[in-house]
Amino acid sequence: MQRTFAAFLFALSLLVADAGFAKTAASQPRAREATEPLLNKALDEISRQRFDAALAHIDQLLRVQPNFRVAHMIRGDLLLAKVRPLTTVGNAAHGKEDQFVDLREEAIARLRALRDRPADGQIPRYLLQMPADQQYAVVVDTGRSRLFVYHNTGSRPQLVNDYYISIGKRGAEKSREGDQKTPLGVYHVTSSLPRKKLTDFYGSGAYPINYPNEWDKRMGRNGHGIWLHGTPSDTYSRAPRASDGCVVLANVDLDVLAGHLQVGKTAVLISEHIEWSSPEQIAVERKEFLETLERWRGDWESRDIGRYLAHYARQFKSADQDLASWAASKKKVNEGKNWIKLKLGNVSVFRNPGKEDMLVVNFDQDYRSNNINNQMRKMQYWIRENGRWRIAYEGAA
Repeated sequence: MQRTFAAFLFALSLLVADAGFAKTAASQPRAREATEPLLNKALDEISRQRFDAALAHIDQLLRVQPNFRVAHMIRGDLLLAKVRPLTTVGNAAHGKEDQFVDLREEAIARLRALRDRPADGQIPRYLLQMPADQQYAVVVDTGRSRLFVYHNTGSRPQLVNDYYISIGKRGAEKSREGDQKTPLGVYHVTSSLPRKKLTDFYGSGAYPINYPNEWDKRMGRNGHGIWLHGTPSDTYSRAPRASDGCVVLANVDLDVLAGHLQVGKTAVLISEHIEWSSPEQIAVERKEFLETLERWRGDWESRDIGRYLAHYARQFKSADQDLASWAASKKKVNEGKNWIKLKLGNVSVFRNPGKEDMLVVNFDQDYRSNNINNQMRKMQYWIRENGRWRIAYEGAA
């Protein structure tokens, strides 16, 4: 009997090794809904070769979520291990191999979340600054099938929770309609679609995001209909790569996440692999950029057109204007100004999680001069050019 249990443990350890997981002891999962902690407890008991205790946790889990297929697979393996050795996970006696591939991949993703967590205090380096009215940010790690929710507590965002997710069937970095990939970049929630307006396929609700954003369009990326949404009523969770590009959560997780989403405000940052940083390093980067933004504001206010235009990248675009036409327009406008007063407020700064070294910046702009006053919400994309942050796009948010 012990040999067969050991074989099951060995099968799980092979799964962990093949996925390249950290071999460190699992950290304690954060408090959340009953489902994932029970699964984590079962996996922990298996690692300690306490298989009856693991089975008890799995049975309890299935009473809570009877349509959780990964839990059924693990339960079957625990029972089967009592009568014969196992060579892998999902070792049903007459099951077809392809029936278990998706479940094994989900088990890998969930084990990785348990064993390879970010160090305490680490923050995604993308969250440089959030304004007070932007209460939460969502950061998606497509490579690890994980979504993290951060609460805006000022200069140091606090992790609220994290969830298993599914992404596009063909992975990440969406570029065209129908490629079944999930986009990478900085987005925000644009609307809320309740269950009653959707088919059962989308589960308990859906939250569209603004893909393609302005930078996507500039890069020639197209497509539409990228949502955060739930699962069908007969499905607890889907395989790590199962959608046409959307980010999919279990309904119980989406329902909790929904309480943190502000339509038109909540940022959704999608990365292939989250880069983690210390609060101290983020503070340094934030200070550096805010000083640059303040110089741009001051140079515009000074009416020194040379200093002002030095903040714009050679590849600058805004609507149908390139840098040359933008410069000519600003020079003409400035000729009619005796003075300019410019105030910026509610500044948000997010580092782009995609390949481009870029910052996505939004702020309230209060512009006053001797012949016109204007208030607007503005968006800018800043890129590194010759070692300096310069503006590559500017327009209304």
